[in-house]
Amino acid sequence: MRTMPESLPEEATISLLLVDDHPVVVEGIKGMLKPETSLRVIAQAYSGAEALNILAKYYTQVQVAVLDLNMPEMSGIELTRTIRTRWPSVRVLILSMFHDHATVAEMLEAGGSGYVLKTATRAELSEAIRQVASGRSYFSRDVATTLLQNLHIPASLEGKPAELTSREREILQLIAQEYSNQAIAEALFISERTVETHRRNLFAKTNSKSVVGLIQYALRHKLIA
Repeated sequence: MRTMPESLPEEATISLLLVDDHPVVVEGIKGMLKPETSLRVIAQAYSGAEALNILAKYYTQVQVAVLDLNMPEMSGIELTRTIRTRWPSVRVLILSMFHDHATVAEMLEAGGSGYVLKTATRAELSEAIRQVASGRSYFSRDVATTLLQNLHIPASLEGKPAELTSREREILQLIAQEYSNQAIAEALFISERTVETHRRNLFAKTNSKSVVGLIQYALRHKLIA
């Protein structure tokens, strides 16, 4: 396990866990982010198992886990799903060379908050981390394009966006930020039953079968980054 400080500095920083089975990639990311004083790599791991061991002890100090997708023994998708189940306060950002629709969709279903290509500049990677840490979603341009190209809309609705109420738009945004029904209810001061009703209406109006579909809708209508 890689070393970690006992506590974070008092200045406002976003604490990161880097996970990639190639040490040279981890060191490259650390070097790239070094000038970003508001971002701090506090731990690194070279496998999913090592990352889970670190989080089991220090998850309260990690705000964003930046993961590679293709790792032996435990993939980035499996690791994302485990992290989001055990430590929902830890946000996950995928960093990968690949952005096929099936993989991106699977990442979203697993609970990932963002997807950035390894060709990203320091500026883009830093912005992605900040967006994810703040509770938003972030996708590289090519990743967003992949999602939108695979968004299937009935011919009857082509060119006619579904008419959403202001409340439905609020709830759509919160769903995209991975809020649970209970968290949405508390944030908007409404009952969970009311949230569930709005959620069903959103799925029906956008013709979505999953949260991925709702994310795609939000991207299409520029409701998330």
